[in-house]
Amino acid sequence: MEISIVEALPIHERYAEEICRNYAESGKARGTGIAERKPEYVKEKIREGKAVIALDGEQLAGFCYIESWSHEKYVANSGLIVLPEFRQRGLARAIKKKVFELSRKKYPQAKIFGITTSFAVMKINSALGYQPVTFSELTQDDAFWNGCRSCPNYDILERNNRKLCLCTAMMAPSQEEVMKHDLTNLIIHHGT
Repeated sequence: MEISIVEALPIHERYAEEICRNYAESGKARGTGIAERKPEYVKEKIREGKAVIALDGEQLAGFCYIESWSHEKYVANSGLIVLPEFRQRGLARAIKKKVFELSRKKYPQAKIFGITTSFAVMKINSALGYQPVTFSELTQDDAFWNGCRSCPNYDILERNNRKLCLCTAMMAPSQEEVMKHDLTNLIIHHGT
């Protein structure tokens, strides 16, 4: 497998329709709900330098993008997709790692979070330092929650006042929090 995983560039906008078609197919196949995305939204993320794409030559293999909320205090790595023929090869983990690194670079002060129904994504997130959190610890920005409206499970979220859904919420601390924690541990262990 010679798959390249790169920060998406405007030349990759041509994959937007295929990416969105795969989101819809994945949601149907999983039966757990997935928020709908439009090609223009995917193109916008690519133009803003907030996306990672995986390609096998010219063939789309996977994709993920970054969203920011609450004045860039919170960042979500959203829309992780790996096409069926590329699954079970560690590609989702590699894409998620690349978009996580891009998020850290672009938003070092932000907490990175995600909501998912996928156990595989939860395992990947855990390996990157995410911890399960309650929905109240996520951004309360209405624009974020409005993105859930196209999910078939939105009524569950609404009935529970955005405190509970079928998704699991996970969060990684900001890069600054990680550095502060590491420095504190260094001082404690070395007595400096």
